[in-house]
Amino acid sequence: MGNPYEQDLDRNAANHQPLTPLTYLERAARTYPDHVAIIHGSQRIAYRDFWRRSLKLASALSKRGIGKGDTVTVMLSNTPPMLEAHFGVPMTKAVLHSLNTRLDAAVIAFQIDHAETKVLIVDREFSGVMKEALAQAKARPLIIDYDDLEYATDAPYPKGERIGSLDYEAFVAGGDEDFTWAMPDDEWDAISLNYTSGTTGNPKGVVYHHRGAALMAYTNTIHAGMAKHAVYLWTLPMFHCNGWCFPWTLAVQAGTHVCLRWVRPKPIYDAIADHGVTHLCGAPIVMSVLINAKDEDKRQFPQMVTFNTAAAPPPEAVLSGMADAGFAVTHLYGLTETYGPAVVNEWHNEWDGLEKGPRTAKKARQGVRYAALEGLTVMNPETMTETPADGETIGEVMFRGNIVMKGYLKNRKATDEAFAGGWFHSGDLGVMHADGYIQLKDRSKDIIISGGENISSIEVEDALYKHPAVASCGVVARADDKWGEVPVAYVELKPAKTATEAEIIDHCRALLARFKVPKAVVFAEIPKTSTGKIQKFRLREMAKGT
Repeated sequence: MGNPYEQDLDRNAANHQPLTPLTYLERAARTYPDHVAIIHGSQRIAYRDFWRRSLKLASALSKRGIGKGDTVTVMLSNTPPMLEAHFGVPMTKAVLHSLNTRLDAAVIAFQIDHAETKVLIVDREFSGVMKEALAQAKARPLIIDYDDLEYATDAPYPKGERIGSLDYEAFVAGGDEDFTWAMPDDEWDAISLNYTSGTTGNPKGVVYHHRGAALMAYTNTIHAGMAKHAVYLWTLPMFHCNGWCFPWTLAVQAGTHVCLRWVRPKPIYDAIADHGVTHLCGAPIVMSVLINAKDEDKRQFPQMVTFNTAAAPPPEAVLSGMADAGFAVTHLYGLTETYGPAVVNEWHNEWDGLEKGPRTAKKARQGVRYAALEGLTVMNPETMTETPADGETIGEVMFRGNIVMKGYLKNRKATDEAFAGGWFHSGDLGVMHADGYIQLKDRSKDIIISGGENISSIEVEDALYKHPAVASCGVVARADDKWGEVPVAYVELKPAKTATEAEIIDHCRALLARFKVPKAVVFAEIPKTSTGKIQKFRLREMAKGT
C-alpha cells in the first residue's frame, strides 16, 4: 500500500496555480475599481485605470514581440510608469530590469548588454547619461521616452532631450486594454532583474522569481502592519530591490501609492499631511532629512506613520527625534539577493520599560526572520556549523527560503559560491543571541583586524553617532606598520555644529576599548549611494592616501 494521501489526489488547474503578484492587482481592480491607486502630483489614478494601463503596456510590448526570456529595462523615478512596469512587463512573461538612476554611463552600458535589453523606457531627466551609455553599449533596444508632465518647476535637474523613437503615453495608448495576459508557466520563472552595487568588479545580476515576489508582498503587508487602503509614500527608490517589493505589496490591501520624484523635506511632510500617509521606507538619511527639516517645511499630522528602515541601526537620538515627529521606526535588514528586507526586529512591548542602555542594545539588533523566510542563522562558513547563541561568537549570516534569489544571471560560479552548503551566504558577519535574534557586526570585508584583535566598524560608528555634532560617519581600516591596520573615522558634522579631532577621539575613548578608538578623524562629506548607504569602498580608497 502506498501513501493514501498521494493516491488519486493530483495537481490540476483547479487546485494548483503558480504564485504571482500579478493577481493582486487584478483582484484590487475588480474589488475596489474606484479607489485611488496612485497619486502623482495632480494625477489621481484609480485601480480600474491602473489595471487597464498595465494591460495596455503589456499589450504594446507584446505587439513588439516581447515575451518570455526578454528583458525590459527602465530608467525611471518613482512615477506611475514605474508602477505600471512592475505589472505590465511580467504580464508578457518578460523580465523587468530597473536601473539605478544614479549610475554612471559605463555601468549602465554593462547592465544593458549583460541583460540583453530589448526595450528601454527612459525618463527624460536621465536622457543625458542614458544617451552616453547607449553609445558605449552593444545592445540596440527599442527606446521609449517618458515625459513626466508633473515635473516640478523647482526640479534639481532639467529635462533632457528625447532620445527614443516613441513617447511612453503614445506607446501605451497603442495597446489593448482587453489584452489577455497569461499566468507565468511556472512560479519559478523570472519576474525581475536587479544588479548589485558592483564595488569590486562588474555588478552581478540578481534574478527574482514570481513565487518570491508574491510571498514578499504578503510578508511586507504583515510586517509593515499595512491595513486596508494603507497609504504609502515613495521615499525609497523603486529601482532598489524593486522598491523592496512594495510596488506589488500595495495591491494586496488596495493601498494608495503616493509618488515622489525627489527626497526633500517639504514635499514629504506635505504628502504625509495632505494624503494621510501611513507608511514609508528609506535609509537613515531620509530620517535625518525629516528630523532636521526647517520648521517652515514641517507639517503637523494626526496619524502615526510607520517608517521602515533597513541599514545600520538608527542611533537612539534619531529614534527619539522620529518618535517626537510622529514616526514609528521599524528596523529591517536584508540584501538585494533576499528581495530586500528579510529580517525584522520584532519589538516586545516589555522592552519599552528597560533602562536606556539595555533598550538601545535591543534596538541595535537586526532581529528574526520574515514570515516568508524559512531559515536564518549564523554559521562558520568554513565548517557550515552554527555558532553558539551567545551574542559574542562571530560568524556569517546565512539565509534559506523562498525569498532568496534564483541566482546571478549568467554567473554560475558566483551563484554556486553564494549557495554553498544549501544556504545563501550574505557576506555579513554577525552573532546570534540566546533568544534567536541576530545582530550584525560587520561586512566580512569591513572587519578591522588590529594587532590580532577584531574591531567592528559598526560598533565604532555607533559610538561616533552618540556625539551630538556627528551627522554621518564611516569607519574603515588604514594600514599601519605596527598593528597591521588601525581604525580611521570619516565624520560629517551637522550644520552649524563644530568638533575637533581631539574631541571626537576623547568621546570615543569614553565609550570604547582603547584599541577600538579611531587613530585619526577626518572631517569630510561622507560618500553615499543613491539609497543613502555609506560607500565604504570610497572611504577605504581615501584611507589609502592618508
